[in-house]
This record gives sequence, structure tokens and C-alpha cells, in this order.
Amino acid sequence: MIEQANDLAAAADPWRFQWHPEVWLLVAFLTGAFVYMVRVIGPKAVPPGQRVVTQKNIYAFVGAMVVLWVSSDWPLHDISEEYLYSAHMLQHMMLSYFLPPLTLIATPPWLLRVLVGDGRLYAGLKFLTKPVIAGVLFNVVVIISHIPMVVNSSLDNGPLHYSLHAFVVLLSLLMWMPVVGPFKELQIGPLAKCIYLFLQSIIPTLPAAWLTFAEGAVYREYDIPVRVFGWSVTVDQQLAGGIMKLGGSTFLWTIVVYIFFKRFANGYGESQDYRRTNPSLDSSGDVLTTADVEREFAAMAPPPEDR
Repeated sequence: MIEQANDLAAAADPWRFQWHPEVWLLVAFLTGAFVYMVRVIGPKAVPPGQRVVTQKNIYAFVGAMVVLWVSSDWPLHDISEEYLYSAHMLQHMMLSYFLPPLTLIATPPWLLRVLVGDGRLYAGLKFLTKPVIAGVLFNVVVIISHIPMVVNSSLDNGPLHYSLHAFVVLLSLLMWMPVVGPFKELQIGPLAKCIYLFLQSIIPTLPAAWLTFAEGAVYREYDIPVRVFGWSVTVDQQLAGGIMKLGGSTFLWTIVVYIFFKRFANGYGESQDYRRTNPSLDSSGDVLTTADVEREFAAMAPPPEDR
């Protein structure tokens, strides 16, 4: 009876505050574990004189915890699970596109090495993070997580709901490993990263287009009388499709452009350094030709005759 009363109260006021202690405990546990690994295990795992953690690692970890908390706590969690599928889509995008790369950037190589070692677990990680395998697994879970039967069932089943979120985060971590993973040997080249991330933006187009052009309610759990912001079921689904396609693609394409131009700029800078330091180039940066050499020899004074 109490739970039914709470549900009715929540339906009457979608913005009613609901505390989720499991989220706070998870964030506290991960923060404590990170601090412990850095303070206690780190100094023993890195060579003397080497930094245990960088500012980049710390900033990325703080960002990851903020994303985890915002995506899993009130109000986004409650709105996404009970009222708007567009909020649910935003939540999934945060868990698959924002959280995983921040988590990997926050993880120093020695920390992941301590966790996985060099044996079978590392071999399994190496296999699962191959671009083709990681990309296929990620896109499979993307498709499965948008099947109406799966979505409707997960909203009514707590264990299934949290298991689905765990799989999304786990497979997203594997997908991002070839791009920003702590182990450099598991990363792919800059051009391959651009192609890889571009391909990740193609498959989500299918469910995004389906949501955008669908007639009627696709997910019955979101076809409820209480309409947050006054959005109808159709508007909510169209917005969800836009977030999935435009939001996800824009994020991935931005990273592609950044990687491409960063690589291009580095290559351009190296070519300019080569021109400045290569003795075969003149002061203007142009390559010396045969005509230039002959002209210089002609301008030289003839050698004195022997007597």
C-alpha cells in the first residue's frame, strides 16, 4: 500500500524529489576505491620517480563521477524511467558516450595492469577490445536496448533494468578502449580511430529513424496521462530519435574532427621542422635544384693557374 501511494504521489508530481541511496553509495565506493589505489597501491606499482596519477587522470575521474551521478540520480533517472523516453535516451547516451571515455582517461596504465594482470584476463581483454569485436558488441547492445519488449520489461523489472545498464556501460568501455584506453598497445592509429568512431555513428541511425517516424506509442510504459513539459508521446519519441542520432553522431564526429586535425597539425609542424633543419633546403624553404647549384658555381671566382 505504501509503495502504491508513493507511485501515485510521483505520478501526480513528476518533479517530486526521490532520494536514491544506492547511487550515492556507488559514487562514494568508486571514489574511495580510486583514492585507495592511488594513495596505497600506486606508489608500489610505479617505478621510483614516476608520477602515480596526473591532473588529467584526476579531472577525468571527477568528470566521470559527475556524469554517473547526474545520469543515475534524481531528477533525470526518475523522469527517464517513468515519464519521458527522450530523457531515457539522454541517460543512455551519457552512460555509453560520456562516462566510458572519461573513466578510461581517468585510469592510469598501472591501475588497469594491477586489475587485469598479464595472464588470461589480459588476453581476454585484448581479444574483446579488437575494433571489430568491440564495435559489433557495442552496436548489438544498442539495438537490443531499444527493442520495445526489452524496454517495457526492464521498466517493470529492477534486476533486468540495472543489468541492462551494466551491460551498456561495460560494452561501451570495451568500445572506447581502442580509442582512449590506458594500454597504448591496445589502441589503434589516429586514422583508424577516425574511421572506427565514424562507423559507430551509423548503426544507431536505424532505431533513431524508427523512433522519429513511428506512428503511435512505441513503448507502452511511456504512454501515460502525465505529460512532462506537455510533450505528447509522438513528440517525446521524435526528440528521443533526435538525441540518439544527432546528439550521439555530433559527439562522435567532433572527436573524429579533433583527432584528424590534431594529427594533421602535428604532421604539418614536423614537416616545417624538417624544412628548417634539412641542409638540402635553402633559406626560403624551397628544395635546391641543379640550376641553382650551377648558378652558384658560375658565380665563384676561377681558381688561380699553376706556374
